[in-house]
Amino acid sequence: QIKVSAVIISLNLCTSGRATSCEDCLMIHPSCAWCAQEDFGRSTSLTSRCDLSLNLQKRGCEARFIEFPTSSASILQNTPLSSKGSGSAQYDVVQIMPQKISLNLRPGDQTWFSLQVRQVEDYPVDLYYLMDLSLSMKDDLVTILNLGTKLAHEMGKLTSNFRLGFGSFVDKNMSPFSYTAPKYQENPCNEYKLFQRCVPSFGFRHILPLTDKVDRFNEEVQKQVVSRNRDAPEGGFDAILQAAVCQEKIGWRKGAYHLLVFTTDDVPHLALDGRLGGLVQPHDGQCHLDERNEYSASTKMDYPSLALLGEKLAENNIFLIFAVTKRFYVIYKNFTALIPGTTVEILDQDSKNVIQLIVNAYSNIRSKVELTVSDHPEDINLSFTATCQDGTPLPGLRRCADLKIGDTVSFNVSVEARSCPSHGADQTFTIKPVGFKDRLEVAVHHKCDCSCSSTAQINSSTCSSIGTHTCGICHCEPGHLGARCECQEGDSSSVQLGDCREAEGKQLCSGRGECSCNQCVCYESEFGKIYGSFCECDDFSCTRHKGVLCSGHGECDCGECKCHAGFIGDNCNCSTETSSCISDDGNMCSGRGNCVCGHCQCTEPGAFGDTCEKCPTCPDACGTKRECIECRLFNSGRLADNQTCQRLCKDKIVTVENLETKEPDAVLCLYKTDNDCVMKFTYSEHASGLSLLTALAEPECGGAPDAFMVLLVVVGSILLIGIVLLAIWKLVITIHDHQEFARFQSARSRARYEMVRMLYLHCDVILIHGGSRLFFLGFKSDSEAESHLRTTTSPSLTSLV
Repeated sequence: QIKVSAVIISLNLCTSGRATSCEDCLMIHPSCAWCAQEDFGRSTSLTSRCDLSLNLQKRGCEARFIEFPTSSASILQNTPLSSKGSGSAQYDVVQIMPQKISLNLRPGDQTWFSLQVRQVEDYPVDLYYLMDLSLSMKDDLVTILNLGTKLAHEMGKLTSNFRLGFGSFVDKNMSPFSYTAPKYQENPCNEYKLFQRCVPSFGFRHILPLTDKVDRFNEEVQKQVVSRNRDAPEGGFDAILQAAVCQEKIGWRKGAYHLLVFTTDDVPHLALDGRLGGLVQPHDGQCHLDERNEYSASTKMDYPSLALLGEKLAENNIFLIFAVTKRFYVIYKNFTALIPGTTVEILDQDSKNVIQLIVNAYSNIRSKVELTVSDHPEDINLSFTATCQDGTPLPGLRRCADLKIGDTVSFNVSVEARSCPSHGADQTFTIKPVGFKDRLEVAVHHKCDCSCSSTAQINSSTCSSIGTHTCGICHCEPGHLGARCECQEGDSSSVQLGDCREAEGKQLCSGRGECSCNQCVCYESEFGKIYGSFCECDDFSCTRHKGVLCSGHGECDCGECKCHAGFIGDNCNCSTETSSCISDDGNMCSGRGNCVCGHCQCTEPGAFGDTCEKCPTCPDACGTKRECIECRLFNSGRLADNQTCQRLCKDKIVTVENLETKEPDAVLCLYKTDNDCVMKFTYSEHASGLSLLTALAEPECGGAPDAFMVLLVVVGSILLIGIVLLAIWKLVITIHDHQEFARFQSARSRARYEMVRMLYLHCDVILIHGGSRLFFLGFKSDSEAESHLRTTTSPSLTSLV
């Protein structure tokens, strides 16, 4: 505020010459004041009456004549917040404080007020189960036969006051949406081999009003029979709108949470689809249930639009829960961005998980508070600052998440009126949390008129009897000019050209007006208004963005854009709103970028997405997704709390037995679990914008080794290796010894042979001892001895004497 004041003082827009009346002066800037004192400024120009309040007083204007209204806020009703929802006083439960506020707003000025919201404990819940009864849902119908009892048991843990209702839908019973041939009138499944009997198609049928007798829910469900329509899309949006607006027949209570669970396995028909069947009348948003509690206008009006659906759900404080199969999750997820207070959950093919789905969705709804504004006046700017559980102010944010039942959060709301309404001075709007019956009613009174205008004098003598004297100046009749209406247009006798030049050498009236009666009379322009003491200003010569002056978020004042609250920049195209930059984890741009003009500019290499939430190559990508794997698959880890896990971990997770990384852009992540097992998963981004996590169904675990066995194996291995080496050494030595012994034996045999030969050749008589006998050999000649030697082997000679 100090900086803004300094700028105003240096530029002093108040004396720019734009103001020709007290009301004009107040519109220039909130710092401008008007002096209504009669004798003030007679020697100066008329516009000198519009100036800063301090300057006016310095120039002799008494404080009692200064018109300087300011903005203010006053509380009209401020009932304290309740702590519990159910009980004898449940219809007097208060979840928002204050309940009524009155604002006095001066154009361009800001004021603010604060409000508190609390999610009270044990608040009553009305749940209406709206089921698709087309043929493809026949398995689901069997699954929910005892849904009422089981659901009441689970919801009983969250509230002591629970009621349950039931309705069904198929589609419009007309071509091309349903089978209309005579043979299909009573049984659309006629000649259909897979299912022989079903009931005629219908748009919407209200079966069971909201009741605490859950056994009746089971009874009604058991009576239901599926039907068969012709095309794939269903007429579910017809049913949703009727369930929302037919409050009396459905039985919605004012003092309860309204949950509408919509179960289907296909896409819905949207507005304009009805033209395929010749339905050109748009939906009127009214209740059309006949005496049989069936939608009577099904074949008369088109399907409702998303805008109409969102309007009626908000009007009746209904939380819509889309329970759809995985195949259509993305489509319904996109719907939630267009319909406030809507969530989407993945439904199993046979609806086995519907109870846990409803409990999770309800817990998710109760874990957050988001404000909406209805009947928002176009000329009023609202800026929100949320203060959630951690006590940190979050500018630009109007929601809080990760809340527990009983938590209280606060919001500061800054209000600025850009202009004065043409249709009246008073306006109203409402601020309420999504799905709450409680609301804050805000009455706005615009301070656009000066109090001195109430004493205006028509045909005052001060104004030469041809003008109205108000707030110290004369407003002359057409054709007359001057401070006292003393001149006529075109009268040149009193023209002093110097008074109509901004400076010496400049054009008269900046070339955009005529000098008459010492004043510049500015020309009219088809582009806008030309004004100023010398016609030097206009409201159309400012910068544009995409062809729109000041981007449509500011006012052009003398060549400069004066931005509305919440916008900055030379052409006011940069929003200061940061709520669109807050990621699901509560961080600005997921901590990977900066919020510039309401959009995230990712600074982390590889990061992308509206809030830079997608980044497969970021160092923390595996760590972030690991927490989701832990809480979604194993209900463990930091995010094990169900509400937090459901809010932060919305990626699609596919479990497999064997992990294969076939996709080139997939990132392989591994981490060690508390049980010393290894968990593996891959992380990739699809063109649809969804993240895909493919994980092992179970971590890979190996048995923990026994230390004693490890020691025994090591010692045994060493001994075994030693024994083997010894055996090899022994074998080598033995073979070597045998070889040496064989050579020794061979050498000895040869030596004996030579000795015997010598004896045979050189001795006449040889005495040989063979065992216990002695032999005498006598040879007559050498040739006889040689012959005997050849026939006698040396081994027989055991002893030689």
